[in-house]
Amino acid sequence: MDERGLHRLIGTIIDPERLEDDCAVIPCGDLLMVASTDMLHETTDFPAGMTDWQVGWMAVAVTLSDVASMGAAPGQVLLAVGLDRPERLQEIMVGARDCCVAAGAELVGGDLDAHRELTLVSTGLGTVAPEHLVRRRGARPGDVIAVTGPLGEAEAALVGYDHHRKELLEPQPRTKEGEILGRAGVSAMMDISDGLALSLYDLLAVNDCGFSVDTARLPLPAGVPEDEARELALYGGGDFELLFSAPPALLPVPGVEAHVIGEVIPEWVVLADGEPLDRRGYLHEWNG
Repeated sequence: MDERGLHRLIGTIIDPERLEDDCAVIPCGDLLMVASTDMLHETTDFPAGMTDWQVGWMAVAVTLSDVASMGAAPGQVLLAVGLDRPERLQEIMVGARDCCVAAGAELVGGDLDAHRELTLVSTGLGTVAPEHLVRRRGARPGDVIAVTGPLGEAEAALVGYDHHRKELLEPQPRTKEGEILGRAGVSAMMDISDGLALSLYDLLAVNDCGFSVDTARLPLPAGVPEDEARELALYGGGDFELLFSAPPALLPVPGVEAHVIGEVIPEWVVLADGEPLDRRGYLHEWNG
């Protein structure tokens, strides 16, 4: 059983439409508030050699990336820390604060507890005008598919390409780009941290159309042999880019470096170079 299978179970308990996007959407006066929460554990989510400052940075980055995917302006972040050793706390909190500052958010509080394994839970809030909110649902046949930067860099670092360690350990949430794309009127958008292939299938699940990618157009990790780089770009997790669809005439969008990688098609299928794309990437799984 993987996490997406468990989402279907949760959808029998709460409105399944609330599970379709990277954030919950909550009315907030004339605006909408978006809210996301993420849990990270040391053994599964923090690569070996990571500093405590980088741990704090990553815990915030994962949540602000979700906020960005909705076209929202980042607002506040809360960080709960299940702490294994008290001497780690200061650098974790400084890293979390620094990520907030870099992304235009504010670290405003959280919770603290003792825990055998370092565990961080971040909650991010943002706001957006209703007309600029972007959901995963909304792609239309004829739209182009695009991403905001290179794919596969984090996974490249994990398999030994050390010149990509910074992209792995200090991911940059695309908050500025998310806001700009929302105001520009893109039709659908999501964060791509679980890998391109899985993200395309996530879009497929909530749209009545399909997605066709040309792998020759993928922005690949530098310094990696082309065939391996293409595999990493399709299936590697840990990239905090945005995946979006938009009418062709909308691009280029000033202020956003977008790479067109394919198009939205009428058939309900995910294709790469005309063939069905394997549904795999970064998934939490339970065995037994």
